[in-house]
Amino acid sequence: MPKAVVELSEHANRVVNVVKARDGLKGKSEAIESIVLAYEQEILDPALRPEFGADLQRIRRGKFRRMKSLEEVLGESR
Repeated sequence: MPKAVVELSEHANRVVNVVKARDGLKGKSEAIESIVLAYEQEILDPALRPEFGADLQRIRRGKFRRMKSLEEVLGESR
């Protein structure tokens, strides 16, 4: 596992400590790991996630119907 020495601002250090305490983690490394995983799930573009390709393939194989107009679509939902 890679190791890194990081410099944190006072505020960032407090945030890491809060995450560590809230989640009951053993150290700041685990807290930073938790923050990175949350960032990945919430912020990163879904296209960058590996499961996006599988979801796209599943959608492409789905059953679809052709609609000629928006009125046809709206008429079915009423």
